[in-house]
Amino acid sequence: MNDIINEFNDCRLLLYYKGDISALILFAQQADGTVCFPGSLPVLSSMLEDKQTAPNKIARHPSVLVNAVGDRLELPAGLLLTEPGFKEYVDTPGGVITVFMARFDRLDPPHSLMQAKGCALKPLGSLRGRPPAELGLLRRAYEQVMES
Repeated sequence: MNDIINEFNDCRLLLYYKGDISALILFAQQADGTVCFPGSLPVLSSMLEDKQTAPNKIARHPSVLVNAVGDRLELPAGLLLTEPGFKEYVDTPGGVITVFMARFDRLDPPHSLMQAKGCALKPLGSLRGRPPAELGLLRRAYEQVMES
């Protein structure tokens, strides 16, 4: 995924599944452990706590990143839906990264499909060992999903 990481070096994507009936929430994790797509956040990344300190930059529409990640993972068309209203900022040594979120549009979690792509779908509690910036993103993502 290095080619897509270079193209989208200023943004990342969290992928999640939410069960419509059970309210089960699972986050996608890549084989290297990161929950960010197309690749992990740089070392020394930290959440920007105050969104007002976020940069005034023109950002791509999140659907461009969602489509690129879906294509790179060779996921079926329409499987990922951009999650409206989720936009977080992470401060990194190379500049601010904007993080978006996309939802798997399926009745059941696509465990087998994601395993075939070298990824796993995991509940929030099993992702506790991630770096602080990823944990902050996961916490905010979980809050957003539960409130919607």
